[in-house]
Amino acid sequence: MRLSFFIARRIAFNKGSSFSKFIINIAIAATAVSVAVMILATALVNGFQQVIQEKIFSFWGHIHINQYQPNAGPLTEEIPFYSRQSLIDSIKLTPGIKTISNYATKSAIIKSEKEIDGIIFKGIDKGYDWPQLKRFLQSGQLLQYNDSAYAPEIMISQYMAGELQLKVNDKVIIYFIQGGGLPPRARKLTVTGIFKTGIEEYDKTYVIGDLNLIRKLNDWDPTQVGGYEISLYNYRNMDSTARYIDYNLLPDQLFTRTIRDIYPNIFDWLQLQNQNELIIIIIMTIVAIINMITAILILILERTNMIGIAKALGMRNWDIQKIFVYQAAYIIILGILIGDVFGLGIAFFQQATGIFKLPEESYYMSVAAVSLHWMDIVLINIGTFLICTSILLIPARIIRRITPVKAIQFK
Repeated sequence: MRLSFFIARRIAFNKGSSFSKFIINIAIAATAVSVAVMILATALVNGFQQVIQEKIFSFWGHIHINQYQPNAGPLTEEIPFYSRQSLIDSIKLTPGIKTISNYATKSAIIKSEKEIDGIIFKGIDKGYDWPQLKRFLQSGQLLQYNDSAYAPEIMISQYMAGELQLKVNDKVIIYFIQGGGLPPRARKLTVTGIFKTGIEEYDKTYVIGDLNLIRKLNDWDPTQVGGYEISLYNYRNMDSTARYIDYNLLPDQLFTRTIRDIYPNIFDWLQLQNQNELIIIIIMTIVAIINMITAILILILERTNMIGIAKALGMRNWDIQKIFVYQAAYIIILGILIGDVFGLGIAFFQQATGIFKLPEESYYMSVAAVSLHWMDIVLINIGTFLICTSILLIPARIIRRITPVKAIQFK
């Protein structure tokens, strides 16, 4: 082993000008490009998923508690139930719970001077998680609650403001659908803020207002709510926390739904990005392997004379194979290091400048988001090295077919 390693180290980066040196440089460049692309693909997919999930969770929380309704969808109005402070306090004691807020929704039609549109009115109260909502605010201010029956204000999305030609402090009329053959009930409200989540399903649908207005329109008791919206410190605990609350804390008529259950189409779409990431990694790994196989075959061909002499001196086939595998390992390591520098450099540059833009209507974000997970980078490096070096044992077996007499005569 020491002899093979010594010879490989001496010939790995021969300073002499030769065709093999050109091939080695090509192999290094191909490996570097492959590693850089894999790092960027992983960072972009992680960043994309993280930003979209944060937007979804910030607007709707992680877990909803509602009264049971079969086949309830994201736009289904809730059946009211009486909010109990003892239940809220017990839920807050659950590990990982950040906030719990009251909410309710109601179907409505919004009318400005020139336009009309169908909406879902999301009612919230003073105890809502306002810092999460404030991150989406583009202009104006958040809802201002007072001692009146309800706050006569709403927040609309930037998309809706453009469609209805509205701006902050404009008045609108909202017709709330009553159902049961009853005529809609109209309320004149003021646009106090304009928000933008960048998620089409939210920006085209939801208007934010006072929960007390929904209570008044539905003739609810002041303690009745449509549901609880729960935010967690770690979204990865969403399913386990929902199960714990459902089985241990809730009465029979209430049940939990994670936001993934409510909007499965968005999360399924996000999961598809993992397949794209995997495809890119596989393709880049194949590119690196093909280039390294080509390189090692050319190196063996150029060193055929040396192989014949080594065999004539009694060196075993396996030891000679290891010379070229070690030489290829040097090339792979150098390519990985260069790929790390370029891949991480571009990722850090994007994080700092946001120079690469995206069409927000298609990707729900205006800037390509990058999130570096160091464990992923380590796995890419180790995986590339192990796969390439293992595969190279196959072409290196051609050495077994070289005879010393013919090899020594080879020019």
